[in-house]
Amino acid sequence: MITQIFQMDFWSGLRVDMMEKQHNKSCSIAFAAAPENPVCKSSYQGCGDERKYPWLVYMASFAVLFILSAVSYAETVRGTVKLKTEEDAGKVVVYIEKADGVFIPPEKRPIMDQIDLIFVPYVLPVLIGTTVDFHNSDDVLNNIFTPSWAGYKFNLGTYPKGVVRSFTFNRLGEVVLLCNIHPDMEGYILVLQNPYFAVPDKRGEYRINNVPSGTYNMKMWYKKKISPVYTITVEKGVEALLDFK
Repeated sequence: MITQIFQMDFWSGLRVDMMEKQHNKSCSIAFAAAPENPVCKSSYQGCGDERKYPWLVYMASFAVLFILSAVSYAETVRGTVKLKTEEDAGKVVVYIEKADGVFIPPEKRPIMDQIDLIFVPYVLPVLIGTTVDFHNSDDVLNNIFTPSWAGYKFNLGTYPKGVVRSFTFNRLGEVVLLCNIHPDMEGYILVLQNPYFAVPDKRGEYRINNVPSGTYNMKMWYKKKISPVYTITVEKGVEALLDFK
């Protein structure tokens, strides 16, 4: 539905622009592609120089069509994971091992909290390059450190309730979280190559949205264990189904 609305808005706007500003159509696209170029600025004002610089128009048009194509072919991968108990739901991550593309970490930082001497959530999957905020909601001092290579063996130190410390994860892999003060505390950060991952709900159901068409290897992480590889093909207009047992 979102893709359909986006496409309708784009083409409707383009038809209106063609009717109202036929002469400046190419200049507007060129200005959008390079607004700081003085040639584009003058063209945008209607000087007619678009005939001298047609490559700008072609490049901008190609970029728009590429974006529309990528959005149109994004589909959903969903399925179920066979859980032993409901508590295992928060200890499982389903993910695509590798996908083509350049992925930008989210601006909103995910949170790993400490509540009642427990890391919450138990496992936090993140895209490589993501900065995670580590909260302490306990009334006592807590410490967070890791012996894991993927976490650069960091030690955030000991800090009281209400304090937030952060770390950026730039290596792929599993990062175990431990506390020097409370040895029973244990949690995980799973640093992944792409944003196509999910944590199943209490029924074991998961859903990964906006997956481009293609063939992928999928895995399941569960309490430091990784499942065998499952190959799945995502096709345009079809939900891909994969169950883990």
